[in-house]
Amino acid sequence: MATRMIRTLGDECLNKVCKEVKEITPRTLELIDDMFETMYEANGVGLAAPQVGVLKRICVIDVGMEEPEPILLINPRIVETSGEQVGNEGCLSVPGKTGVVRRANYVKVVALNEKMEEIEVEGTELLARALQHEIDHLNGKVYVDLVEGELQDVKPDDEEGEEEE
Repeated sequence: MATRMIRTLGDECLNKVCKEVKEITPRTLELIDDMFETMYEANGVGLAAPQVGVLKRICVIDVGMEEPEPILLINPRIVETSGEQVGNEGCLSVPGKTGVVRRANYVKVVALNEKMEEIEVEGTELLARALQHEIDHLNGKVYVDLVEGELQDVKPDDEEGEEEE
């Protein structure tokens, strides 16, 4: 496993639609391991492949308390949403900034796991926000496009509680 460089706002990779994963290869498994390591090293709760320069429909999420195990999603798609939440959001690709974003409060996602078996993931609150945020990355969207108002600088006091995805 290795930590990969996280691409930041302005990198064209972040604005491209990712390609579906057709098969799991040793390189794909290495990418997945590296993505988890990179996310944890950066203290994030989610990371999408384009954030490390790979245009594949893969993302990893670990919000801690809501979901007991880290989540791997290959070719994910949102199939159901309901409710609404409005809150601060951050991103590992937009370091030091947060913004208020409106998202669904509940989402259901269908995806594949590392064995290319179909899985379903349902989430509310932080997990729902992370699922939507990471899937947006796979579609070439960055949260700053959804921010209501202006981006804010993260203050040192805020860093502990921020949701960086």
